[in-house]
Amino acid sequence: MDLKGKKIVVGVSGGIACYKALELVRLLKKAGADVNVAMTRNATRLISPMTFEVLSGRRVIWDMFQHETHEIEHIKWAQQSDLIIVAPATANIISKAACGIGDDFMSTMLIAATTKVLICPSMNTHMLKNEAIQQNILTLKNRGYEIMDPESGELACRSEGPGRLPEPDTIFEKACMMLSRKDLDGLTILVTAGPTREPIDPVRFVSNRSTGKMGFAIARVARRRGAKVILVSGITKEQVPLGVEFIEVQTALEMRDAVLDHFESCDAVVKAAAVSDYRPAETAGHKIKKGPDRISIEMIKNPDILKELGSKNSDGRCVLIGFSAETEDLIANAREKLKSKGLDMIVANDVSRSDSGFEANTNMVKLLFRDGTVEELPIMTKEEVSEIILDRMYNIWKKKRA
Repeated sequence: MDLKGKKIVVGVSGGIACYKALELVRLLKKAGADVNVAMTRNATRLISPMTFEVLSGRRVIWDMFQHETHEIEHIKWAQQSDLIIVAPATANIISKAACGIGDDFMSTMLIAATTKVLICPSMNTHMLKNEAIQQNILTLKNRGYEIMDPESGELACRSEGPGRLPEPDTIFEKACMMLSRKDLDGLTILVTAGPTREPIDPVRFVSNRSTGKMGFAIARVARRRGAKVILVSGITKEQVPLGVEFIEVQTALEMRDAVLDHFESCDAVVKAAAVSDYRPAETAGHKIKKGPDRISIEMIKNPDILKELGSKNSDGRCVLIGFSAETEDLIANAREKLKSKGLDMIVANDVSRSDSGFEANTNMVKLLFRDGTVEELPIMTKEEVSEIILDRMYNIWKKKRA
């Protein structure tokens, strides 16, 4: 996500997980945000403020009286920023914020805050479960603060349980969700992604080179923009986007069942998965041993999920968007699929290109519409492509209801 022009304050309190805030600052800066860092005095005993100054490119404030300045910075940061993230948020800073105690720069800034605030608790499991801390967290929620649930696992105190600070990329994604426009709020969007696997025997399968990156990017951006997102995906290495309903499948038949189970509740379906066109007619119950120089495997056609959706969508209620991954005759093949499957839009991409095919982080696509128009997009990141696809989807959805 492009955060250019966004002003974000990262508040770092004195928990052992404060080292993760370094990566969070780096991610925010990489996305183009203007980042200021505030630290508690205890946090400076764990990490030098200079480290954050190098990453943010700005001086770090940890003492109300550290610098002589004409600006009242705890007020400026609290009221002129787009978002304040406290990570890690210790039991101490959470309790100060809940009780309105302002005895240092960060706690005073939180009292004065008129912007969005994201609190990321991190502490020992028993501290987290303490009734007073739970009540203070609830108080902050009731005041409109966003509170991230801590992760579970091994803690610095060598105990196991909830209390770990979420990973920086997860906090970053939550920040993106809080800063994104919510034009898709109220819509339910089903996205398919990744490859399917058609088993030959217990250890072998027929599949393709899809990584799921495009479908996961669409699901992530749609969720940021407020949609309820159902992501049906084959097996990939991609991280499940924050806040989506995730259904993992293997075969084309499993994907078909999952899609049809949810289709009636959807306002739009974006079918970005690379579904195997054929599957073995029979699956061996045991590993096929090496034998003859040649063997033949009979293949039968898989159902065309998108075409089936098109036939079920005769009233045009749901926006249907497909993908056409081609190595030749890109426009002609995409246009035929658009018509035969009853789609509203199809995204055509030449997967023979190294910068636009499978495994690439960028894509160069053409959007084809029912009225015959074609929109050509330049090379973009897959998130940038996702934004445009969802823009066009929303326009189609609005026209259907006009």
